[in-house]
Amino acid sequence: MNEMPDVRPLLWVALSKRDFVEMPEDVVSDFGHWLFQVQKGKVPKNAKPLSGFGGAQVMELWKDNADGTFRAVYTVRHAEVVIILHAFQKKSKKGIETPRQDKELIHSRIKLAEIVYKEWKEKKGRK
Repeated sequence: MNEMPDVRPLLWVALSKRDFVEMPEDVVSDFGHWLFQVQKGKVPKNAKPLSGFGGAQVMELWKDNADGTFRAVYTVRHAEVVIILHAFQKKSKKGIETPRQDKELIHSRIKLAEIVYKEWKEKKGRK
């Protein structure tokens, strides 16, 4: 029987973890709490599907603080894990649209996430 764990592991793609931990402390704390909810199969209040990425498989967390707006983008495409694709401060002052270069980076990291996931599955299978 293939049961899902109570808390799904987080997998980080490319520099997403470094970028995440370099955010302001209050942002990291809130995002950490919300990602833990995601790991437990819940959808946090500050999560929404990222437009242009095919529905609810690619989600973003957002938080405003005195330094600006911060976002963390993750995918739940694979039920066993939560994959963090990108973490960044939104620099654009125009609207809520995700900047083009961040969208391009997310698209490339979605492809990389498949490799990270396959490596995780292989490593898990050897244990």
